[in-house]
Amino acid sequence: MSTAPGPAVLRKVAWRLLPFLCLLYIFNIRNRSNISFRRETIEMDLGITPVDFDLAYGLFYFGYLLFQMPSNLMLRHIGARRALAAMMVTWGAISAATLAVTSLNGLSLMRILLGVAQAGFFPGVILYLTFWFPNRERARAIALFMVAISLSGVLGNPVAGAISHYLDGVGSWKGWQWILLLEGLPTMLLGLLVLLLLSDGPEHARWLSEPEREWLQARITEEQAQVQRKAGRLLDAGYDLRVWLLIAVYCTVAVGTNAAGAYLPKMIRKRFEGEDDLIVGLLLALPHLCAIVGMTILGAHSDRTGERRGHVALAAFVAAGGWLLALHPDSRLALVGFCLAQMGMMSMLPVFWAMPTAFLGGVAAAGGIALINSIANLGGLFGPTILGEATRLGREQLSLQDGGLIAMAIILFLGGVLVLFVRKE
Repeated sequence: MSTAPGPAVLRKVAWRLLPFLCLLYIFNIRNRSNISFRRETIEMDLGITPVDFDLAYGLFYFGYLLFQMPSNLMLRHIGARRALAAMMVTWGAISAATLAVTSLNGLSLMRILLGVAQAGFFPGVILYLTFWFPNRERARAIALFMVAISLSGVLGNPVAGAISHYLDGVGSWKGWQWILLLEGLPTMLLGLLVLLLLSDGPEHARWLSEPEREWLQARITEEQAQVQRKAGRLLDAGYDLRVWLLIAVYCTVAVGTNAAGAYLPKMIRKRFEGEDDLIVGLLLALPHLCAIVGMTILGAHSDRTGERRGHVALAAFVAAGGWLLALHPDSRLALVGFCLAQMGMMSMLPVFWAMPTAFLGGVAAAGGIALINSIANLGGLFGPTILGEATRLGREQLSLQDGGLIAMAIILFLGGVLVLFVRKE
């Protein structure tokens, strides 16, 4: 059989797929989190309380959890191009239409529908990357894809700040309504581009030469065959205790990241009171910029050493320390704490997602990834409420101004401890 230099093929695949997938994920994150940028204004416009907003924000995960596994199995059945395109057009339309809500019930319904539409995207892409990247190179590829989470903050928050600053009141619309529209419509256009730019797998990649396709297919097939002998049925994922331990670990990450998504703009505004939306948007970009650096370095180092558990644990402990530092009364040191917390939480993710795909294969990989992402994201459903309620109870009963930050630190520390118990292959 003809062969091709492995590193050159993987570099070619990475340059072809990862920048575009990263762009798609940026809009995925923005469309689910952009309502938090001006949450106070939304609360006033809809006549709802902060507790109501937390509930509506978290209800995204109700639809998201229910449709994880069906969406991932659909992607495996009909192909990545058609599945991802359909998801993006649908959730872009829902996100844009949210600008018309006038009540808590309307906001809650749109959040549930948005969760249903986005349910299959992230686990689908993680599964899709297993079609292209062998396990030893996968954490780096996942890290480059998941840089989008932080890029969405680095790029999206200043853009949202500019939209809110310059378009608030234009056409009788508030700034938050313009944000939803101008971030929803491009998502729909990108969904159509998916049909043109993505290939369902190496065998369909006409942009690879025949020797390159043969080498990559042989490498992936051989690896999948080895994994399949150990776990290839759908139910195998549910029977593996490592999967359930990983669910517990990922739940801690989901609590922290989604609490930060709902509250970080508000916490930054509080510590830099008096700054306008443009400055707040730029300050919000800093934690996400730090996360890009951290997750890229940690993912590459994990691939180079082949070690996973210790890397995830280290990132979790850094995140816990960052949440504690954010308690500092000096606003600059608090901002450093938020940067460390975001960097630690985001750096956990690419290495974490290289762990289940190392021992799950075939349809078990599709089911296992969806199972982990769906059940663990219950933390996303309750994360904002945990932070908000822990803050309220801390003030009322313990004289703590930011009890929610302490709660986040404890949860992330537990995640770092739990991952050390995942049995190595």
